[in-house]
Amino acid sequence: MSTMSETLVGLDTIRAAAARIADVAVKTPLVRAPFDGVSGDVWLKAESLQPIGSFKLRGAANKILQLTPEEVRRGVITYSSGNHAQGVAYAARAVGAKAVIVMPSNAPAIKRAATLALGAEVVDVGVASSERLAKAAELVRKHGYLVVPPYDDPAVIAGQATCGLEIAEAVPDVDLVLAPVSGGGLLSGVATAVKLLNPKAMVIGVEPELAGDAAESFRMGKIVTWPAEMTSRTIADGLRTQSVGERNFAHIQAYVDKIITVTEAEIRAAMRAIVATTRLVPEPSGAVTTAALLFHAAELPVYRKAVAVVSGGNVDPKLLAEVLTETTA
Repeated sequence: MSTMSETLVGLDTIRAAAARIADVAVKTPLVRAPFDGVSGDVWLKAESLQPIGSFKLRGAANKILQLTPEEVRRGVITYSSGNHAQGVAYAARAVGAKAVIVMPSNAPAIKRAATLALGAEVVDVGVASSERLAKAAELVRKHGYLVVPPYDDPAVIAGQATCGLEIAEAVPDVDLVLAPVSGGGLLSGVATAVKLLNPKAMVIGVEPELAGDAAESFRMGKIVTWPAEMTSRTIADGLRTQSVGERNFAHIQAYVDKIITVTEAEIRAAMRAIVATTRLVPEPSGAVTTAALLFHAAELPVYRKAVAVVSGGNVDPKLLAEVLTETTA
């Protein structure tokens, strides 16, 4: 921990990342969300409105835009269930680099199709994160590609932190910021930027209870790994990572106040509430923060101004239709 904590991303690095990615990623709006029964003012940080429909473009762009011409020629590779894949493919296309994506066989078809449409080469493997890592390592040995990690990388963390920077600059007196957590790239980045600019703000991570490895890690004070057959149960396909990254956990321990979990029914209800209240389209992973606001008020601090990050909107149309039209008991 000591060596890792000495290398936490700083505000200058985050601001440099924001300037670097300005022509690739967009500054997403804060959309007011007057949910029924929620006290205080709530805004949703609409990362679903990024060109690839997800915050992942920020970190991928910050990493790829720093590559040397020689590294660009070698091409890049990553392992992802979808949103990071699209981020890497989009940013690689911007610099003219080949992009290879190792994807699990259970990745949503919409995310796979979008990745291919951006010109990337997709290599399919099994559902475990470990299988993706092993295949990527094999292809790196064979072809010399440069790895763009999905979350455990300083440049990726700094890129995701630009989301937190925008929140802190738009609402300087924000009391509460909620971000989804899986591998920890978004939460570690957002928490770092928000706390460095506004130390009084509470930053809370949210994840599905069916993939609650980060919440358990936070409680235990050490990284805990959950098996793929457990984390793959959640509807939130972007939050199925089996453990948080080491660098991410160091930032989380330094800057995050709490991690809470939400149920599958709460995620689905939150998706309906977001669509009904704001007309934004959230994927399940992007709705967990709203689920926390709507159903876990007792676990949240009292706040006047809250921002919940909607991390992405790449939801399968059939699933969205099913969630929006289901009747709750």
